[in-house]
Amino acid sequence: MSDDIPPAETPPTPDLAAPAEAMPTRRRALMLGAVGATAIVSIRPALAQTTASVLTCEIPVPDPARSGSYIAADGTLVPAGTAGAFPPAGVPLKGEDVRRAMAGGRLPGMDSDRTRAYLQYIRRLQSGTSGFTCFASLQMPRG
Repeated sequence: MSDDIPPAETPPTPDLAAPAEAMPTRRRALMLGAVGATAIVSIRPALAQTTASVLTCEIPVPDPARSGSYIAADGTLVPAGTAGAFPPAGVPLKGEDVRRAMAGGRLPGMDSDRTRAYLQYIRRLQSGTSGFTCFASLQMPRG
């Protein structure tokens, strides 16, 4: 090679010891933007799926462990045949039906007194009881 051609300049090498936060680059910003967009895209279907599952989840009244009990007007469980108490629901209640009843409607095929007693029972559900997760999901605000 002749001496009149300047040597090709090499770009400065980054200091590998410098933390990544100290070197904001366009590439890094684009990567962070892509990660954020991916999170939004993956969260929306999850929320839609959650909403759909809330509508189809079920709440047994009473839970299977106490299926022989009746439901008193205040939502407590009482022995079968107790006067003024309601027999167990024949099938688990759908989350959508419970949501409507909580908004002032009635449970399908039930009068207002039985609906009120069943809703009182449902409001008393505690973690670990069958139907609790469904009821808890009905309480979450939807966007």
